Amino acid sequence: DASRPAAVLVLFGRLDDDPAEHASDAPAVPADLDVLLVRRASTLRHHPGQVAFPGGRMDPTDDDLVAAALREAEEETGLDTAGVEVLGTLGALPLPVSDHLVTPVLGWWARPTAVRVVDHGESAQVFRAPVADLVSPSNRGTTTLERGGRTCRGPAFEVAGSVVWGFTAIVLSGILDGLGWSVPWDRGRTVEIPW
Repeated sequence: DASRPAAVLVLFGRLDDDPAEHASDAPAVPADLDVLLVRRASTLRHHPGQVAFPGGRMDPTDDDLVAAALREAEEETGLDTAGVEVLGTLGALPLPVSDHLVTPVLGWWARPTAVRVVDHGESAQVFRAPVADLVSPSNRGTTTLERGGRTCRGPAFEVAGSVVWGFTAIVLSGILDGLGWSVPWDRGRTVEIPW
């Protein structure tokens, strides 16, 4: 397979100063839980302006995919990786648009540190999204994308003034479902992709 190995860091932590607006919609989710996200720079060739997990391609200097995810997260957000407890990895998923095979690395932010945009050429924003707001039925929907004569439908989340869709939404949706945190939502509700 020609796909290049890459990894993203799915980093859960305790909320900072911005409380979840929809905690009552998600009784199984700890009200103070969040996940770290970045908005990619609009000038990037692949996935411009999309909300994503920090991460990227594995470098020859990385020991493994976990090391790649941590290095990329540090480079993109200024994250102090010493405060991250790696919980494990999920199965790799193909990302054909950029020819990568991406492994999500799950982490717990045991000792949070300040995060920020480090390189404006790569990221436009770094933020922490309350998981309860992601789970809220009022923030969930489906995107539709025409690609190569096919109609692709996928999950979407509206959170913190952003739309999370594509690969990141697929991973989040799988994690929320797998942990039993999802609550019923309107799968017919369409969320527009912000181009």
